[in-house]
Amino acid sequence: MRVHVADHPLITHKLTVLRDVNTPSPVFRALVEELMTLLAYEGTRNVRVTPVEIETPVAPTTGVRIAEPKPLVVPILRAGLGMLEGMVKLVPTAEVGFLGMARNEETLEPATYAERLPDDLSGRQCFVLDPMLATGGSLAAAMEYLFQRGADDVTAICILGTPEGLEAVEKAMHGREVTIVLGAVDERLNEHGFIVPGLGDAGDRLYGTV
Repeated sequence: MRVHVADHPLITHKLTVLRDVNTPSPVFRALVEELMTLLAYEGTRNVRVTPVEIETPVAPTTGVRIAEPKPLVVPILRAGLGMLEGMVKLVPTAEVGFLGMARNEETLEPATYAERLPDDLSGRQCFVLDPMLATGGSLAAAMEYLFQRGADDVTAICILGTPEGLEAVEKAMHGREVTIVLGAVDERLNEHGFIVPGLGDAGDRLYGTV
């Protein structure tokens, strides 16, 4: 499992505003989209491309384009939706699927309640969007879901993560081709499974239902 923490000063600055309890939902949503675009640059570093011959106004040359089958972007509902626009702005040709997962607040175990994905993901690169890598249970379950449908390369893009979550995902993936891109790795989980210092519940702060 590859882990990349994108500790760019602009990312750290935007994260600081996100963490602030006084940041209102509209600003929070805008910052999540901006952060997603910055993190997506790192997350798509190894996106598959194919050579293509083109004509410039001066001469012919060889460039690249996104390879087929197109990458699949999979936000985990609901908080992952706040990251989607920032991703598709960067990769507008990507296809989008959805995976609904909820965490039982007592057991902290994930459960899938909805999905809209192609039945066959053979040969597909998939990009999972989830703001918070806390216990790692939901993210690991989402990745396993995609691998079971045939995906052969899965990258997760998260705003924040924890050492516990990273360890749990690595253990669950059993050496599969997995990359995790993070804005920061925070200190720990608390007894309720929330990231410390974190930024609270990302879904609630995105959609104003605190």
